[in-house]
Amino acid sequence: MQIVEINLSLPYESRGKILKSILERVRGKVRDVHFFPPNAKGLSEVRLELLVSDAQRLIKELKGTIKNGKISVKVLSA
Repeated sequence: MQIVEINLSLPYESRGKILKSILERVRGKVRDVHFFPPNAKGLSEVRLELLVSDAQRLIKELKGTIKNGKISVKVLSA
């Protein structure tokens, strides 16, 4: 199992809809969540810490889900 930190930059209006679909996939694996307020461009940042077994597969699924935002991934432990 790996601990992975995922930083999402999402449009504020559709943040809830996107997060709902992400959390349905990783239910029970979330260690920590941080929500940051939107910036001047209307993008809200969300930082998730997840406990996953296959980080590459999760990243591929998330990139398919997130169309109008940015995603960055950092593996905290192997």
